[in-house]
Amino acid sequence: MSEASEISQNVFLGPTPEPDPNQTPISEEMFDVCIETSDLAQVPEDRSLRLLSKSLEDSERKPLHIEFPSSGSIMPPTWSQTDVDGLMAMCRWIYGLTHSSNSEDSSPTASIGDENLKDGDGDSIMLSTFATMSSSCSANEKRILIHCADGYTETSLLGLAYLMYAEGLPVHQAWVQMHRERKRNFFAYQSDVALLTSIQPRILQESPAWNGDILHINEPQWLTKIDGSLPSRILPYMYLGNLGHANNPSLLKELGITRILSVGEPVSWTTEVLEEWGEENLLFIDGVQDNGVDPLTEEFDRCLKFIEKGKLDNTATLVHCRVGVSRSATICIAEVMSEMGFSFPRA
Repeated sequence: MSEASEISQNVFLGPTPEPDPNQTPISEEMFDVCIETSDLAQVPEDRSLRLLSKSLEDSERKPLHIEFPSSGSIMPPTWSQTDVDGLMAMCRWIYGLTHSSNSEDSSPTASIGDENLKDGDGDSIMLSTFATMSSSCSANEKRILIHCADGYTETSLLGLAYLMYAEGLPVHQAWVQMHRERKRNFFAYQSDVALLTSIQPRILQESPAWNGDILHINEPQWLTKIDGSLPSRILPYMYLGNLGHANNPSLLKELGITRILSVGEPVSWTTEVLEEWGEENLLFIDGVQDNGVDPLTEEFDRCLKFIEKGKLDNTATLVHCRVGVSRSATICIAEVMSEMGFSFPRA
């Protein structure tokens, strides 16, 4: 998540750029507009956005900095029509800046520098996303970065709403595509789930890409069970999550996860689901409590072999404990060290 991800044409989600280019692969000079999502920001009006468009055209200064409310800021059931109007206005404004009818006129992006930068541990800094930013972009199209401090939480409401609008996706498809196809890990609050589900008909009706029947969208069962978060993709074949993720097997299959490594916390599945997944695709590590005493080192070999089997089978494994931040994270760090050859701090 130190990188930004292109979630739709010329629109990126990522962390706030740091002034020192050696600390982050993101530079604000790569973008024409930087939208910071903040708890203190106000929903912009159409008139304000038109003025910003004019200033963007008149000024050679780059980039233009603006703000938008962060995820969790527009709360049910008190959100107003003005909030929704402002969200839609922002989606239309971003789409207008990033799309052009004159797509034949392209201008390459500047080089982002040495791709072999090293961090303090001597490990390579991965710059895969921006190494490919030289794709053609029409001269009058703008690149936009939606950013926040962690690049993970505050941007999710605007990012998901825009993806729905620009690509004509129902909320559940936007959720999965952001994660699987756009390669962006994110966290969205339950209030974001409620808001986007509630205003989905309007987003799709106004979307330039939607051509379906809004009345016949079949929302999957897993959408009602998520707490706003999805398992975090650590490697293409390994996800880190919590017990809630593990007990939502239909969501896991949507993400391409077919194996479960439970560290100290067993899943609560029906017999039918257990039979469908197969015992060989579940591994439970017992006797490991989150108490700072029970060691995991003796289980590393068994856990990493189980994860490796999933990799060889071209599928993904969810590694989880109860919360997904201690025991399961330890196993994921061990796999990253083993697979990537990273030092412990880098992993």
